Amino acid sequence: MVKVFKNSSYSVNKNLSSTTLIISFYKNTRMLNLVLASVQKQTFKDFNLIICDDGSPEEIVSDVQNALQNLTIPSLHLWHEDLGFRKNRILNWGLHHAQSEHVVFIDQDCILHPEFMAEHYFGREKNSVLCGRRINLTSWVSRLLTPLKVSSGYIEKNIYWIMLSGLFMKDNNSIKGIYFKNSKLRKWANKKNRGIVGCNFSLFRQHLLDINGFDTRYEGAGFGEDSDIEFRLTLNRITMKPACNTAIQYHVYHRLLNRESANEVLYNSVLKEKQSRTKFGLTEQTLEN
Repeated sequence: MVKVFKNSSYSVNKNLSSTTLIISFYKNTRMLNLVLASVQKQTFKDFNLIICDDGSPEEIVSDVQNALQNLTIPSLHLWHEDLGFRKNRILNWGLHHAQSEHVVFIDQDCILHPEFMAEHYFGREKNSVLCGRRINLTSWVSRLLTPLKVSSGYIEKNIYWIMLSGLFMKDNNSIKGIYFKNSKLRKWANKKNRGIVGCNFSLFRQHLLDINGFDTRYEGAGFGEDSDIEFRLTLNRITMKPACNTAIQYHVYHRLLNRESANEVLYNSVLKEKQSRTKFGLTEQTLEN
C-alpha cells in the first residue's frame, strides 16, 4: 500500500507543470532539507515535486511533510512500508503519479545548482536521456552546510575553494562543479559519451513507460539499477546525451553503501535477455495495489 500526501500548493486540477522532479528518499532529513533549499531557489519555476520515500519511520514522515508544507512548489510525498531496499518500486509510483510529460530524477543527498531544473528542461530532446553528473563534497564542507547557506548561494560563491578542498578525494569530479555558460566550453565538456547516473538524469516520461519503468527485482544499492534502465532504453533506440558542467549537483558526503552482488547477477541476465520491457515493473505494481 502506498500512502500519498499533498502539500497545500498541490492540486490535481492545477494546470500541468512542464516537468516533475522526483527525489528518492529514506530517513535522512538533514540531507533532504539541504536539497529542498536548493529546489526552492531554482531559476526555472514551472515544475512540481514528488518525494519517493522507501519506508521512513513515522516521525521522519511527519518531518518531511512539514517541510513540504513550507514549499511554494506543488509537492507530493509517496510512502510505502519498509520491507527492505525497494527504491525502484517507490520510484515507479513516482512515475505513476507524475502529471507532466517530462521527469527529472535525483537522490536525497544531491544539492542542486540554481540552473539545474532549467538545464534539464530546456536541454530535453525526444528519444534521448539527459545524463548529468555531480561533484563530491568533502565531509568537512558537508558539515558546514545549512539550508540557509544553500539558499544564499554559499556553494556557488565558494565553488573554487570547495573544489580545491576535494582534490585528494577519490572520484571527486571537482571540475564538474563549474557552471559553463559559454557554448564552446559546453561542447568541450560534453565531447565524451556519458551513461545514466541515477541521481541526475531526465527524459520524457513515456520513454520509461515504454520499458515498464524500473525493474523492482534490484535490491540494495551500488550496482545494476542505473545500468539496467540505460540498457533497456537503448534497446528502444533512446540515446544518452551528456550534461556535464550544466546540470550540476553537489553530493553531500556520507559513507558508501554496500554493493549487492545479486544485482550484478541480475543485470547480467538482463543483458542476455535483451528485452527492453521488464516483466517486473510498473504495470505489475499497479495490478498488485
